[in-house]
Amino acid sequence: MRTLDALADEIMATGFRCTGCGACCSEVSPGSNLVMVTPAEARAVADAAGRTFDGVAEPYPDFIEGEDGARYTFDWSLRREGGRCLFLREGRCTVYGARPWICRTYPFMLDGDRLAVFECPGLGGEMSREEARLLAALLIGRQEAEEAEEEGIRKVLASTAVPAGICAVVDSEGVWPVHG
Repeated sequence: MRTLDALADEIMATGFRCTGCGACCSEVSPGSNLVMVTPAEARAVADAAGRTFDGVAEPYPDFIEGEDGARYTFDWSLRREGGRCLFLREGRCTVYGARPWICRTYPFMLDGDRLAVFECPGLGGEMSREEARLLAALLIGRQEAEEAEEEGIRKVLASTAVPAGICAVVDSEGVWPVHG
């Protein structure tokens, strides 16, 4: 695993300053603003928004077809409306304090030890060493949270079968039948 300082150095060399344009929250190509969330993240967003879990999250749209007619996907994504995140209003995030890891770390992510950088108008922007270290810490936290969720899903799949003929979400907390 990379050290915090080495990751911060790479982030700082890339540079980033959010422009507040909202492009990351708006669909510019199919699925470009799809935000995958864990059950805990969806609950935090629901609490912040004063909504139910189902009011903020929907099944992640990539389904696997089982041989027995079961269809399932792993985890959830934030709901969208009109090509934008449900929580983007007047160019600002209405659940900013509870936003998911992916939103806190965009346009960066860790792919193993490699820093992946996605297109964003804020790239190349000036940032302080402290900001780069904070972002590096968030990226490491995100990677650890994603690995924990994946391990939880493996445990669920090892102990619970997706019932034949149903459509379901499999997450770290269980198997949840859904319509569709």
